[in-house]
This record gives sequence, structure tokens and C-alpha cells, in this order.
Amino acid sequence: MRRGSIPGSTGTVHPVRLLGDPVLHVPCGPATEFGAPLLRLVEDLFASMYAAGGVGLAANQIGVPLRVFVYDCPDDEDVRHLGHLVNPRLVLLDGVEVTGAEGCLSVPGVEAGTRRYDETALEGFDAMGNALTVSGTGFFARCLQHEYDHLEGTVYTDRLRGLRRYRALRGARRAERSGGV
Repeated sequence: MRRGSIPGSTGTVHPVRLLGDPVLHVPCGPATEFGAPLLRLVEDLFASMYAAGGVGLAANQIGVPLRVFVYDCPDDEDVRHLGHLVNPRLVLLDGVEVTGAEGCLSVPGVEAGTRRYDETALEGFDAMGNALTVSGTGFFARCLQHEYDHLEGTVYTDRLRGLRRYRALRGARRAERSGGV
């Protein structure tokens, strides 16, 4: 992204893949080429995320199986965190585990209480290949863990058990039959 540009303003909006799409359930491969093509993907991810009304989006959610995600997410103090990570590596899961409402653009209209750590940190790169460390607490930590899971081929409903999982999957089927939200 160029300094001062609005993320996603030059991107193309892609449809978000829905729960059950095979691309969501396979670990993503590493991005090996940095620069213009990766910047284009980041722009498309931002455009697609904003169009869908989300706070984070992983590349496989638009059908691109690369380890890239974007975020525009507040933390619990309402501080905005805006950026992207390429080839992230989880380096910290800490604090208490908190169960909180979680949703996903790939599971529209469905939220479920999901356990996540209250603190997290990821190391990775920006689209130009510069090293980054991104850390967060509270809701932003939840967002980072959620997007990282996507890159690992995990949708948040995979973390649910028992009645929570049953209700979330039933809600997803219902939303799919009605054409989404």
C-alpha cells in the first residue's frame, strides 16, 4: 500500500467463500513473491473485507490459498488496528482464555461463543517483504487468532464442540438455504 492511500480503494471485490468450500479447509501455502502481485492481493482483500462488512479476511476466503490476511479491527479500548500480514507465524498465545462471540464472513449471520487467548503476537512480513511483528489483546487478539486459523485451514466452527457447534452449523445451513444474510 502506498502511504496515505485508503486500503482497498484500488482493489477488486471478490466473493467470500462459504463454509464447506474445500479451500477453507486446507492449510495455505507460503507467499514466495513479494511486491506488486502481493500488493494487488492485499488491496483485493481489503476491498472484499470492507464490501462484506468484516474486520479481517484471509486470502483463502476469496479462493487464493496463500498465507496472507488483512485486518481493520478495534481492540477492547476501541483503538483501531489496520494492516496485513504475509506468511505469519504465531509466536505468542498468552493471558487467560476468554469465551466470546465470534463470527466469520465465511459463515454469514452466525455467531458462537469461541474460546481464544486474550493476548497474541504474530511475526511475518508485509507485501514488500519487510519483517513485521503484530500483537494484540482482547478483541484484536481474537481477530488475529481467527485469521491465522484460516491460513491453517481451520474455520472457527471447527473449534466449537457440543451444542454450540450443532447450533452454529445448523445456522450456517439455514443461512445457505436462504441465500445468506
